[in-house]
Formats: sequence, structure tokens, C-alpha cells
Amino acid sequence: MTAHLVEVVITGHLGPSLCRALSAYELTARGDGTTSITGLVEDRSELRGLLTVLDDLDIEVVSVNRVTPA
Repeated sequence: MTAHLVEVVITGHLGPSLCRALSAYELTARGDGTTSITGLVEDRSELRGLLTVLDDLDIEVVSVNRVTPA
């Protein structure tokens, strides 16, 4: 896998400490109660690492999508 821009949508909003921990990504709180985590993922290992962190914190992942840059 080569680097891709991805968006991970989660249920809820993140607190300040987790936002700082995910500073490599753009975090966007949405009006529907979800949060978008968007950023460049270099390989599958990095993506799995991000998803594992979210899972370990019992944060529900709604979707994982590859984003086409505008």
C-alpha cells in the first residue's frame, strides 16, 4: 500500500488530550455527533495502528474511507 489520504469517522467527539495525541491528523467535529479524523496514512501498519488505538479506547468507528484530494 502506498500513502493515501484517509478519513476515519467515529461516534462522538474527542477530548483535548486525545486531540493532541492525534495531532498528525485533522479532526473535525460534525453536527451529527460524529468526528472525522483525516490524514495521510503511509501504509497499512499505520492505519491498523490508528484503528487499534481507537478500539482500545472503545471508540466506535463508523467508517474508514480513502479520500480523493480536491
